[in-house]
Amino acid sequence: MGYSREIYRAVEQQLTERRRKAETEAQEHRAAFYRRCPPAEQIEKQLAATAISAARAVLSGKDAREQLTRLKQNNQMLQNRLAELLKSQGYPEDYLEPHYACPDCKDTGYQDGILCSCMKKLLREESYRRLNALTPLSLSTFESFSLDYYSDRPEEEGKKSPRAIMENIYTQCRRYAASFSPSSPNLILQGGTGLGKTHMSLAIANLVIQKGYGVVYCSVNNIINQLEREHFGRDDGDSSRTLQECDLLILDDLGTEFRSAFSCAEIYNLVNTRLMTQKPTIISTNLTMQELQERYTERFASRIMGNYARFSFCGRDNRLQKLLKNSKSV
Repeated sequence: MGYSREIYRAVEQQLTERRRKAETEAQEHRAAFYRRCPPAEQIEKQLAATAISAARAVLSGKDAREQLTRLKQNNQMLQNRLAELLKSQGYPEDYLEPHYACPDCKDTGYQDGILCSCMKKLLREESYRRLNALTPLSLSTFESFSLDYYSDRPEEEGKKSPRAIMENIYTQCRRYAASFSPSSPNLILQGGTGLGKTHMSLAIANLVIQKGYGVVYCSVNNIINQLEREHFGRDDGDSSRTLQECDLLILDDLGTEFRSAFSCAEIYNLVNTRLMTQKPTIISTNLTMQELQERYTERFASRIMGNYARFSFCGRDNRLQKLLKNSKSV
């Protein structure tokens, strides 16, 4: 299915723990109910004996149909009596049954030898979690994004101030995250170092994840290294599939990765595939459109210009301003 052995093992362990928890709770319910209502234990023993008798009838082959009909009727009678006892004690009919997280596969992960939808979902989530493991998602939100670091004075006469420009970008990005859907548009956040591109894209990721969508956030440098390890057999798995299929992919710091024929081809393939399948992507980069064209290809830059909404960040390096502010306060 394109996931590494480690991801499969992690998900299978989750399912095993879910199954064990459901079955342990059922055993505890059964023991408590037997103490409260002893006749129920005798009924369950009779039900177990009925199942054994049914198996023997099938194996014997002698008048099996008649025996099975009689056993089925007896079984139904016993189940009705057990249900009445449960009801009389104020319990639901399924109180003694394991309550699996997934009733379809009973937390095994498979239905008739085929991956259950619950396991597919867990595989995606575990894959996202691992790709996002080194990302400080919790540190960047819209609430923590401050416009105070952007000047309210226009840099050119007749132009908007950096703060006004960034306030508009902030509003549009927050609206994008709040209304996100798998058909949302692509974004490219451009501008110099320290202007808030990473913070803004992380804030979008945070809100989209809270809405229940699968988000992969990664620096381009890290993901190229991962894809290279997988491509040349130094690591198993198929990160490219996860990157192509997630609900939202955020590629941070495009242009900082080591440039090679492999990296350029992988980046183009990833961006192009998501465009073809109409899955939204957000790119942050310090490069201008001209620099993107020079570093990659004219075709790549054309795909970005024609299919991405562009946000040009402006102002002075926020990180530098914070350092200067902190040094003054010491």
